[in-house]
Amino acid sequence: MPEARTPLGSQDEQAQRLVLITGPSGAGRSTAINVLEDLGYEAIDNLPLSLVPRLLDGPARPVPLALGLDVRNRDFSVANLTELIDKLTRLPEYAPEVLFLDCTTEQLLRRFNETRRRHPLRAEGSPLDAIRAERDMLAPIRARADVLVDTSDLSPHDLKAELARWFETEPGRRLTVSVQSYSYKRGVPRGVDMMFDCRFLANPHWRAELRPLDGRDPPVQQYVMADSRFDEFFRKVLDLVLFALPAHLEEGKAHLAIGFGCTGGRHRSVTMAEKMADALAKAGWQVSIRHRELERREKAPAPGDEGPVRASRTALAQG
Repeated sequence: MPEARTPLGSQDEQAQRLVLITGPSGAGRSTAINVLEDLGYEAIDNLPLSLVPRLLDGPARPVPLALGLDVRNRDFSVANLTELIDKLTRLPEYAPEVLFLDCTTEQLLRRFNETRRRHPLRAEGSPLDAIRAERDMLAPIRARADVLVDTSDLSPHDLKAELARWFETEPGRRLTVSVQSYSYKRGVPRGVDMMFDCRFLANPHWRAELRPLDGRDPPVQQYVMADSRFDEFFRKVLDLVLFALPAHLEEGKAHLAIGFGCTGGRHRSVTMAEKMADALAKAGWQVSIRHRELERREKAPAPGDEGPVRASRTALAQG
């Protein structure tokens, strides 16, 4: 979860919003740059620190600016970056914010091993030594961060949702709804605003012909929806969500996350999430859908799994 170190939005409204994005290699800086670009920022990655003043010299831009700062640049140093932050903070025409993307050492090591990419600071020694050296080097910048986001357990989808909450350029202009399914055995997802337990519904897991399928498959959906409690449960949840969404929009919220959980995150919660996302889209809301456990399964199928393998989906639907 992100941690605010200074109150955002407290700067002069006429100042140019400027987000400086940094953090250890592999923590998600490139993903964050893409997210902010999607949010309407002019995004530039890997800009040498010495060129930042030249970039900012001139008339204000019509859109906010996001700069990715990478330790691979030849003039990158903590001293240079600290000096740049101090200089920008003193300029009334800019409203600088430091976004620091952090990650556990274990997760960074896992990511580098999975991608087989060389750590930018690794000359000699192990990747672990390079990760630790970079973490130590960036510690003073981390301490100065305005927004600190730990990406250790965040998917790109989760990271996008977190950053949208902090850096939406026009709060209140729209409200996106994410509907998620998950397994209680793996814990609840980060950042979910409303959670509903589906474990009381009939469980397709105990039907041999349905067990290999999931809640996106019609036979599973039909089985879950045949439970006499399903219709009333679905209707009440939908009524509650449709009641709450306009209120959140009026408050200026840009994103609302709704979660449905069951034991395995494969049948009942997936069915509810699919049906709820469809109903909300038909009601005119912008909806994304994610099935956390199915994504994990499709990335790393269990040995001997005979179930269908499909690409993970994060579909946008708009009514």
